[in-house]
Order: sequence, then C-alpha cells, then structure tokens
Amino acid sequence: MTAAQRTQVVIVGGGQSGLAAGYHLRRLGLDFVILDAQAEPGGAWRHAWDSLHLFSPAAYSSLPGRPMPVQAGETYPDARHVVGYLTEYEHRYGLPVHRPVRVSGIHRDGGLLRVETGSGDWRAQAVISATGTWWRPFLPAVPGRSDFRGRQLHTVEYRNPLDFAGQRVVVVGGGNSGAQIAADLAHDTELTWVTQRPPRFLADDIDGRALFDAASARRRALEEGRADTGGVASLGDIVAVPPVREARDAGLLKASPMFTRLDRDGVAWADGTRVPADTVIWCTGFRPALSHLAPLGLRGPRGHIATAGTRAVDEPRLHLLGYGDWTGPASATLIGVGRPARDAAREIAELLKDRG
Repeated sequence: MTAAQRTQVVIVGGGQSGLAAGYHLRRLGLDFVILDAQAEPGGAWRHAWDSLHLFSPAAYSSLPGRPMPVQAGETYPDARHVVGYLTEYEHRYGLPVHRPVRVSGIHRDGGLLRVETGSGDWRAQAVISATGTWWRPFLPAVPGRSDFRGRQLHTVEYRNPLDFAGQRVVVVGGGNSGAQIAADLAHDTELTWVTQRPPRFLADDIDGRALFDAASARRRALEEGRADTGGVASLGDIVAVPPVREARDAGLLKASPMFTRLDRDGVAWADGTRVPADTVIWCTGFRPALSHLAPLGLRGPRGHIATAGTRAVDEPRLHLLGYGDWTGPASATLIGVGRPARDAAREIAELLKDRG
C-alpha cells in the first residue's frame, strides 16, 4: 500500500474558490495542494451553456491579486473568457493543482485529516472544501414528473437553442439562469417560462455588483443582530444582461405561475389549464456537493453543516468555501469569494501556528 503524501493544507476543488484559497495560502507561506476532479482548468465555467455571460463587468469579477482582463466587444464577459482567466490565474501564481484527482472521502486520522482519493491518500493538518454546487443539480418533487414522455434536463445539461428549434419548451425557474436560458430560447421555440413568483428584474443600469452588495449587507445585518431590510437589490433579482433585456423588451419573456403537475404530454395547472411540451428545462438551482465530507459526520438533522464563518463548528480543521451566503457573502461568485478565502487562510495559519 502506497504511503499517504503529506502537506499542511489540502484544498478540494480547483475552480474559482479553490484558486482564491490557494492564492491566500501561498501569500501566508503555507504548504498546500489543490485536488481537482476536472481534467482541465476552469471549474464549472467550462461546462456552462454557450451564451452564458457574467452579471458584472470584468473589473468587478476578479479573483484576489489579478484583475480579469476586459473581453473585447463585451461589457459582460462570457464563460469562455472566464475559463481563460482562471487558467491564466492558476499558471500565473504557480498554484499546485493535481488533476484529475477525485476525492472520495475525508477522514479523521489522529491529529490529521486523511483525504482519500482514487490516486492515493493525502494527510493534512487542515482541509478547505471548495467543490461548489454545479455537480449537484436540484430537481423539485413535482407530481407527474416521471410520467412525462418528453425530454427533461437541468441547467447543467443545457448548451444552446439549436437542439430545441421549433419545439414546445417549458423553462422552469425565475432566477438568473432561468431568465438567461428562457431568453436564449425565446426566438426559436414555442416558449413557456414558469416561475414560482413573479420575476423581479433589476433596473437596466444595475448589474451583479448590486447583488454582491446586497449579500454583504445581509451578512452584516445578521452578524449585528439586525433585520435585513433589503435595498436596491435582493439575491433573487434578475440582472438584465443584454440578451435578457432584449427578449423582455420584445415581449418574449412573459412568466406564468408555477404549474401543479406534469402529465404524459405537458404541464398542467390546478384550474385545468394545460400546455403541451416536448421539453422541460429545470433551472431550479443546486445543492452543495459535500458527499466527500460524509465520513466526518458533521451534518445536522436537515443535512446542514454548522459553520462559523467558513470554519466547520464541529471540526475546526475543516473550512467550507464558495457554497453560497452561508460560507461568506456571495462566496459562490468571482467577486465575492476573495474575502472569505482570505479569512479561511488566515484562520488556518493561526490554527497551525497554535499547534506548532
């Protein structure tokens, strides 16, 4: 049996959160590795649909230390530009990424944590879990979903409208993904856009920076024991990027309320209204990809891991980064992950210092 390799810190996940954590660990002089299950750099951005664009300009979508270059002809960079930026970022800072390495479990091993992978184990004094959510799409339990004879797919499987030209397509979801994919399909399909509540579009002159500000204000309010009073934006609002704005202004983005069930040939509402469909696209979000943490037994009754900042309350050697507001304000975004990554790195450095 091959002996486990040793390092001070293992980062699980080589997307934007893992790279941001690596940047700060390097600045603190710690020894670390990044284990990435993907064969190439770019994280989840490499798997996004073709027309996906950021919600903020490049200058406001950067990881720590390296501004994202402006993409020629684009106010809001596309996913391919982000992949190129993350690839360059990884190389610029010489981050020690090992790929493809899939982590199957993290175990307590005396005073260390053992990171189990298909290509050998690692032992570390601390672990940062930065696996994100893209790999765990959420599908709601809607009656009749198994009866529908058409095609069903989630956001993660959508690429472009060419596959659906001339079809009757139902897009489910009132967030930014749902709005962007609905706008993508609005011109070439018979589109029905369905949302849980009426969609709220941000003003055209406001972009994703407002969502980051809203997330930051919400976290400050919670820390200070105040009620979150909102502001110009909330996290459920839709950024009117140009394709969404154009489809909306052309009257092609009219949302219907959520249907109550699917049947063999389409979707139906409680009042008897039916819409036939060839395809249903579920833009219904994600859950944190945390199965590798199961051996640590940290999940509470509802499956939630309690954290103080990014640190797991019941396992101080573990930090969780980039899973959403509960691991740092807007920490699942490029602009938002830098600060919690810095805080996690500093806290780990203090932990290692105290333990000699």
